Amino acid sequence: MIVVIVPYMGLRPISGRYFGDTSTYNEFFVNYQNGAEILPGSDYLFHLFTQLSSKIMSVHVYFLICTLLYISPLYLVCKTWFKNYWGYAFLFLVVSFSFWAGGVNGVRSSIATSFILLAFSRKSLPSKVFWFLIAVGFHKSMLLLVGAYCLTLFIKKPKLYFLLWFSSIPLSLLAAGFWESFFAGLIEDDRVSYLTAGNVNDDEFSSTGFRWDFLLYSAAAVYAAFYFIYKKKFVDENYFRLVSIYLTVNAFWILVIRANFSNRFAALSWFMMGIIIIYPLLKKNMLSNQLKVIGSILVAYFAFTFFMNVVK
Repeated sequence: MIVVIVPYMGLRPISGRYFGDTSTYNEFFVNYQNGAEILPGSDYLFHLFTQLSSKIMSVHVYFLICTLLYISPLYLVCKTWFKNYWGYAFLFLVVSFSFWAGGVNGVRSSIATSFILLAFSRKSLPSKVFWFLIAVGFHKSMLLLVGAYCLTLFIKKPKLYFLLWFSSIPLSLLAAGFWESFFAGLIEDDRVSYLTAGNVNDDEFSSTGFRWDFLLYSAAAVYAAFYFIYKKKFVDENYFRLVSIYLTVNAFWILVIRANFSNRFAALSWFMMGIIIIYPLLKKNMLSNQLKVIGSILVAYFAFTFFMNVVK
């Protein structure tokens, strides 16, 4: 599966029309080939990687390596958590709505989220910290995920995070515009313009305001987690932490859901959805005909991706 996905995604044509920011990353690469310097305040490790790559390889090999950096950590995470059942979890990640867009559009942020997931899967604290630092170096938005992880070290009850997530919906509905301005005032980064500038790029995602369809999509993982933890009494400290992180970061997105390019904030939690949904089913036999149930969930999960990317 991996030997098919990596070259298919990594050797795509360089086209902004069909592959989002691929052309933008190509511009980065060409600029560094021509001697450009890394700008202060940028995602330094990613740009350093791009600058070094531009000196020793073609842009097509560069994108292939980017794809390897995106997908290889996902494979390692699935092998670590699920052993012989890793293929099921990996397939859930691959058919996720955000998977393809992450690989061809939000390249550096998607590589960073894979490093974050790899950090979550490491047992030793030094290893976790190492991958957290690498992830933040590739994309500073990973600080939100690192912060959510740190929060789980002190607040460990999933119930509180479920309350946080449900509370974020009326808070977003009742205070439209407030949260975008509030968080923009706390963050020193040029990307905060996504929060306050409005739909200056005519971005389809944000042009319809509060996205109930994407909220329902996010809620699928929330429902699954609630069902496994409270209905099926599934107990797993690592799962509790993953669910708590997902709920925290997704709640942040709900608060700023009207922001320009808010899909980029949504992706900071969506990359975990496949794991949240499948994790308990690969750890414990809790349903009759469980393999059939897994297959049915996978088909439904992929159906949404297919509809949004192909049919709609």
